[in-house]
Amino acid sequence: MTDQVLPLSAPDNTPIREAVSIHTKKIYDSCRDKDCIEDLRVYLTRESQRVVDNAVSVRAKSAKLLYADIDVEEVTFNRGYYTVDVRYYYRVFGDAFTLINKPVPISGLAVFDKRVILFGSEGNAKIFTSKTVLGGDDFAELAYNNLPTSVVEAVDPIVLSMKLVDVCDNRCEFGISEIPEQISDNFGGDLSFDNPNRRVYVTLGQFSIIRLERDTQLLMPSYDYYMPDKECLGSGDDDACTLFSRIHFPVEEFFPPDSLETPECYREAKEKYN
Repeated sequence: MTDQVLPLSAPDNTPIREAVSIHTKKIYDSCRDKDCIEDLRVYLTRESQRVVDNAVSVRAKSAKLLYADIDVEEVTFNRGYYTVDVRYYYRVFGDAFTLINKPVPISGLAVFDKRVILFGSEGNAKIFTSKTVLGGDDFAELAYNNLPTSVVEAVDPIVLSMKLVDVCDNRCEFGISEIPEQISDNFGGDLSFDNPNRRVYVTLGQFSIIRLERDTQLLMPSYDYYMPDKECLGSGDDDACTLFSRIHFPVEEFFPPDSLETPECYREAKEKYN
């Protein structure tokens, strides 16, 4: 079993030496969400689009979250509240099937826009540091220092379904026409933003946590300076085999866990149909 990491605690009867002021981020508001994003258009690479034009069906494989672009704006009619607009960029993978050939891998870009409203308090101070350079990149941001910082935590989405759709009337979808270069570099080829007759749509499941935070100063009790008592693994003149011998055997990687409970929904379904 692996070593358990425990939180630090002060020794018994250790008096508080002083109160210290620390600078940190304070979370004012946060939310978690589970989005089921249905029928999201996949903008295929041009090579993948040529494959799909001759395919009879598609199958989903996986999706990777490339980037989340975040924008924060104040809600004018409610002081202290802010809208957080998030644009998720995904790379979606799948297989295309024809009548004669083996499955051909395809990939493309999917984009999802999300908006939430959170409380972020108010702040009017402009923050200058010794690293602030007149005319530098951070100098242009001084006017927006009163806005809280938004943090988005998200995992790679779950691909729930993928389908191939024939658009007989060649209707135009007003979506994205260009993307940041850093995003397009992930696809190894040009993306097609045209309106072809054959299009791929995907349904994704996205878990995310969004929060608003501000710089703040807090007063904390200080007991003493902390000196670690654990030796660093790999220090000294030990050889590779000696270092390897200190690593615990990962038993849990070889055997399935036996402490998982049967899901409630499974037991209810079993009782219903038995």
